[in-house]
Amino acid sequence: MTMGMRRLLAMVHKEWLQVLRDPSSMGVAFVLPIVLLFLFGYGVSLDARDIPVAIVVEQPDAATTSLLGAFQRSEYFRPRVFHGIQGGESALRRHEVDAIVWLRASFARRLLAGGEAPIAVRVNGVDANQGRMTEGYIQGVWLAWLRDWLARQGRPLPGIAQLEQRVWFNSGMISRHYIVPGLLAVIMTLIGSLLTSLVIAREWERGTMESLLVTPLRMHELLLGKLIPYFLLGMAGMLLTVVLARWQFDVPLRGSFWLLFVCSALFMLVTLGMGLTISIIARSQFIAGQIAIVSTFLPAFILSGFIFDIDSMPSIIQGVTYLVPARYYVAILQSLFLAGDVWPVVIANGIPLVIMATVFLGLVRHRLRRRLE
Repeated sequence: MTMGMRRLLAMVHKEWLQVLRDPSSMGVAFVLPIVLLFLFGYGVSLDARDIPVAIVVEQPDAATTSLLGAFQRSEYFRPRVFHGIQGGESALRRHEVDAIVWLRASFARRLLAGGEAPIAVRVNGVDANQGRMTEGYIQGVWLAWLRDWLARQGRPLPGIAQLEQRVWFNSGMISRHYIVPGLLAVIMTLIGSLLTSLVIAREWERGTMESLLVTPLRMHELLLGKLIPYFLLGMAGMLLTVVLARWQFDVPLRGSFWLLFVCSALFMLVTLGMGLTISIIARSQFIAGQIAIVSTFLPAFILSGFIFDIDSMPSIIQGVTYLVPARYYVAILQSLFLAGDVWPVVIANGIPLVIMATVFLGLVRHRLRRRLE
């Protein structure tokens, strides 16, 4: 074994002991991923299920009973029946229901006459996204029922094109299936950038940096000694997250695990480079931690497409997202988990990660010099 390899292994051993002695490092690597996965997997849902809706039936008949049954059978609605619009509006004001479906008097006659609309819909628009989904689900139930009911009457569906709908990649439209893979990018950003943002700053605060600088340890050996333990820690956290996502939350992994491993390792190098850059610039652990949260964690959470759709953002903000490494990793994750090995997506998003890893690690190597100032 060469002398350089011995120095590197000694540095890795020293840094690994530091990790083991610091409970917060193990907590960020293993406890925090579990907490975030269960919090977002079970506590955060963008699915609209069991929406409370008021069905106002002014004049019950066979048609209104049939339409009411369609809403009761739908997994999206939890209907409450009222016999007057005043009761439905009162429930909507008290936030007991999120929408009103008003079946006017002489519902069947109006329906066949094709004149005045036999149904009126009022939706709570406080939450605009929820309101749009509720309106769309109501239209879906209404059109499906109308097609079947008119078919039983021997009448065609007037003026409405027949739509055949297919949902690819996430056929059940379960939000957990894309939230949980995206959460992996947030977890690895925390492990990579937050922990490594403290390693050089910790040496300066404790006065041990001077001791390291007078050793025969070379700068690239010091850099690798700092990187390797946290790289292994981050990849271990990634494996834990994938195991929980696959077997606890039933998220499919349709792509290659080894391709996922390689892409995760590449993203891990980017976050480690970002964290070490912050640690070199800020010689205080507190300041380094704050900078890491603001510059890496929050952009990964908000601007990566993890939850918020990038195409719906203003043009200026969409431009900013190209500077966020997690944007590219989230795109790779969602493709590998839900669609499979889509190489154009992997390559198009992997190249920016390679560039970012080269830039950040090169910047760290340039700034990390054997001097005290």
